[in-house]
Amino acid sequence: MKVILNKDHSPLGEEGDVKDVAKGYARNFLFPRGIALPYNDKTIKLFENRREEIEARKVQKRSDAAGLKEKLESIAMEIVMPAGANGKLYGAVTSQTIADELAKLGFQIERKRIELPVAHFKNVGKYKVSVKLYESAAAEININVMGQEIKTESKKAPPQRPVKRHRDSQDFNKGAEAAEAADSTETRNTSAGQDTDTAADAGVAADAAASAGAEKSAAESVSADEDSPVSTDGEEAAGLTQ
Repeated sequence: MKVILNKDHSPLGEEGDVKDVAKGYARNFLFPRGIALPYNDKTIKLFENRREEIEARKVQKRSDAAGLKEKLESIAMEIVMPAGANGKLYGAVTSQTIADELAKLGFQIERKRIELPVAHFKNVGKYKVSVKLYESAAAEININVMGQEIKTESKKAPPQRPVKRHRDSQDFNKGAEAAEAADSTETRNTSAGQDTDTAADAGVAADAAASAGAEKSAAESVSADEDSPVSTDGEEAAGLTQ
């Protein structure tokens, strides 16, 4: 739908311009904010009565743009950026970078009005950028991008871990010592058990030897009795002699 701009609105246009926009954009944005009015006989007549006033403001805008152009083109802007020895920047100079530098100098220029010959500058050097002002007026700014070499420090040894690691190490050492002590105790117990078993085996062997000795003595005694003469036979022999 057609609308008439009631005030300057970048990038749509300026006061008094007739523009064709989407209905939703006009009804939801332009009309509620007083930026535009519907294009009809009533508004056409209204702006016909304001034409001289609008043209007078345009003349003033052209004059202001010419003065701003002269000031901007007299600037020798220097931008210092971190860079390597080969001149390549650590980062980039963009239209926003230039807008920020202009603001430091007292010029409030929108980023979208600054045009770079490329998307951004990635190397040190001298460049020219264009700043759109009003209608066909534009200023050309000379920019010197300078590099600031960054000295790299030697790598330091990584810091030691906090005390927690030391405590964990102590706990581990204590656990290892406890395990070693337990193994030593078990070894001693095992050795003592082996000594006990050896003594018991020795006792059993001694008992067995004593028993065998007793049996041998008894057997020898029985053998001696069998070899000696019976007393009754002697008595009979004595009786016969008499």
